[in-house]
Amino acid sequence: MNKIIIFLLSFTGGVALAAQSGLNSQLGVGLKNPLLASVIAFFSSTIFALVFVFIMAKDLPTITQIKGIPTYLWFTGGFLSVIGIGLYLYTIPKLGISTMISIGLCGQLIFAAIAGHFGWLNLPMEPFTLKRFIGILAMISGILITNLK
Repeated sequence: MNKIIIFLLSFTGGVALAAQSGLNSQLGVGLKNPLLASVIAFFSSTIFALVFVFIMAKDLPTITQIKGIPTYLWFTGGFLSVIGIGLYLYTIPKLGISTMISIGLCGQLIFAAIAGHFGWLNLPMEPFTLKRFIGILAMISGILITNLK
C-alpha cells in the first residue's frame, strides 16, 4: 500500500479517536460516570468490530493458532484500553479536548519512542535518533506553548 495512503489512514484514525473521545466524554458527563461511558463505548465497539470481522475477514484463526497466543495478550490490551479511554473520558471535561489530546499524544509519542528504541512489546526496533529527539522536543514545546496560560 502506498505510504501516503497509510499516512492518511493513520491521520484519519487519529481524528476518529479524538472525536470519539469528545463524544464519549459527553456521555460520561451525562451519566456522571466516565467508567460507565467506557463500558458502553467498548460494548458498542465490540458490536461494530464483530460486524466488520464478519464482513471483511477472509480467514479466521484456527484453534491451533488461538491456542498459540499467550494468555496475557487476551487481557492486557483491553485492560490498558480501559485505563487509557477511562482517563481520557475523565480528563477531557476538566482540561478540554485539545489540551487532553495533545498531552495524551505526547505520552503516546514518548512511550512509542522508548518502546521502539528498545523493541519492547515484540515490535520492530526503531533507533532513537537525533532527528526523533528533536521531533519529540518540538512536540513538547508545542504542547507547552499552546497549553500554558
